[in-house]
Amino acid sequence: MFFSSIRTKFALTHFVVVAIVLVLINTYFLLESRDIVFATKRLSVQSQAELIATRLEETFDSLTQEDEERIAAVVTQLDIAGGSHIVITDDEGTVLFDPSGRAKSANFPIDRIKTALEGNDIFYSRFQDATFSSSAFRPIMSRGVAIGVVYYHEDDADQGTLLIEMQNTIQNISIVVIVISIVIVTLIVLSVMRRVKSITNAVKSVREGEYSYMINMKGSDELALLSDEFNSLTGRLKETDEVRRRFVADASHELKTPLATIKLLTDSILQNEDIDNDTLHEFLKDIGMEADRLSRTTDRLMTLTRLDSHIEDELIKVDMKEAVSETLRMLRPLADSMGIKVKGQLAEGCFIRTTEDAVNHIVFNLVENAIKYNQPNGSVFVRLAVVDDKVVLDIMDRGVGVPDDDLPYIFDRFYRVDKARSRDAGGSGLGLAIVKDTVADLNGSVNARPRKSGGMIFTVSFDLYK
Repeated sequence: MFFSSIRTKFALTHFVVVAIVLVLINTYFLLESRDIVFATKRLSVQSQAELIATRLEETFDSLTQEDEERIAAVVTQLDIAGGSHIVITDDEGTVLFDPSGRAKSANFPIDRIKTALEGNDIFYSRFQDATFSSSAFRPIMSRGVAIGVVYYHEDDADQGTLLIEMQNTIQNISIVVIVISIVIVTLIVLSVMRRVKSITNAVKSVREGEYSYMINMKGSDELALLSDEFNSLTGRLKETDEVRRRFVADASHELKTPLATIKLLTDSILQNEDIDNDTLHEFLKDIGMEADRLSRTTDRLMTLTRLDSHIEDELIKVDMKEAVSETLRMLRPLADSMGIKVKGQLAEGCFIRTTEDAVNHIVFNLVENAIKYNQPNGSVFVRLAVVDDKVVLDIMDRGVGVPDDDLPYIFDRFYRVDKARSRDAGGSGLGLAIVKDTVADLNGSVNARPRKSGGMIFTVSFDLYK
């Protein structure tokens, strides 16, 4: 769990990056600085050795023990930097000039003297004990033959000390950087994890059903945006839960009412042994009506559940004129029984991409409502036309209409403008909800508005399928 934690991964990643940077600074930079000093030393030390060798070549044709004083005089005339050591040998490697006594030391490089006598220039340098030690071997030539060797050695403690001080400074800076990194990473991790924990606690609360839980997180970073999205989600969940609870309550009430009526009627029949046939027939008729009402309600609930599940049926090309004509024919007996005149003006070429059942649900519910909630001896007018590549269906009635305060809610489930009148008409408050959801699934639009002369106009619009 420790290594799988985000904070551990973040901290380790940060420290690895910082460590790589510090290692590069403490190694590459110092190595490059040392190599630059080495290159500088090669140039200066070899130049000094070459200067001495050239002056001796101009002065001597050969070097012997008797030339020691003359060699010292030539070297003295040259501007040789202090702190250097000069050794001059003859063609056999015998030391002729050694004021510092360096040739007497045990580690004197006699092998390199012999190599230089073969006509080779030699240079080597090393950094040890905070000092740059550089040596150059330059053969002294006369008529193409080496008559001796100039050994020039220089110890530079100043630049070595400077490099060590730079190294110590970089190391101190590295330590400060590490401490600051630890502090910064700790603060960032604590801050981020505190905010992440806030989101985690919020998720747990919502999972337990507390949909009103909101996260109060300041800032505009990704976590703040995530919190805003979470709050938006919980808001929608709360709204959905409220709708679900209301839906369950309304559905239970709608189913409970006919069931209670059926139970009351059957109990009356069973408890009254002397019931006459006319009363029995009336009770059984009422039971049948309540059973039909119960069946219609359950059918509509199943339709809404199917729409909520977004079950995709195969869409086909449907002629709206034929579908509307068939629905009007089915509703003609209901209209005749209520003295309602139904007229239609249906245009040709009104094709949409849908299913026949979907069109029937839409037209049937709208026309049935227009008939049921109409005035006595009223009328319903159905118009179908193509307008700007849209198939537009208008259903107009001269009924009781809908008050302005109720108009925004008529497509909500179980919403009834006049509950008593709706129950008398057999309404469940589901018809217009089915229309709205079905139209939405077909990417259409539906709206309702009152008529100036009384009644309502419901307009449904779909894309024309060509």
